[in-house]
Amino acid sequence: MKSQLKSDLVAAMKAHDDMAKSAIRMAISAISAEEVAGDSARELTDDQEQAIITKQVNVRKDSAQAYRDAGRDELAEAEESELAILQKYLPAQLEESEVRTIVDEEIAKAADGGPATMKLMGSVMKAVQARVKGRFDGKTTAALVKDALS
Repeated sequence: MKSQLKSDLVAAMKAHDDMAKSAIRMAISAISAEEVAGDSARELTDDQEQAIITKQVNVRKDSAQAYRDAGRDELAEAEESELAILQKYLPAQLEESEVRTIVDEEIAKAADGGPATMKLMGSVMKAVQARVKGRFDGKTTAALVKDALS
């Protein structure tokens, strides 16, 4: 993924696309910082790089919302533009209806014919997160599971 980011950075530089250059540079910087964090430098896996990009996307979502709340629409739009650029590097996101189906399937497996109670929340969340990893928001997933169990 890092090599893809670097080649896209070169393309953005040639196209004089300042927004793309900025977003991609920040993503490369975050990945590079994580590679050298800790005791020794290491190569990150694609999943780890994807997790870093996901964090960057979430930061931009939060920033855009904060700017909108403060009435700074131009800054919110800039954050949303960067967010759109970074989302191209993530797998396609699942729809809420698809996640609800997965939640229902995992509750049925966990309940094993018994009643679906809140005691199953941990095991259901673990199974659902394994199936939707990186393709749906964790907070929303937890809310869907909690809603389905109550």
